[in-house]
Amino acid sequence: EGEITGTDIALEMVEYAKNSILVESGMAMMAQSNEFPQDILQILSNVYPNR
Repeated sequence: EGEITGTDIALEMVEYAKNSILVESGMAMMAQSNEFPQDILQILSNVYPNR
């Protein structure tokens, strides 16, 4: 039984690590997508400074 429990814990740790990576990468993608419109506005304000 000890071996089964150890295996279960190892599998849960792998699953946790995988999910943690997925969450972090998803948050990074969301942060980058939120910056994109700001970059476009900055470019347009430099091209058309008086508008």
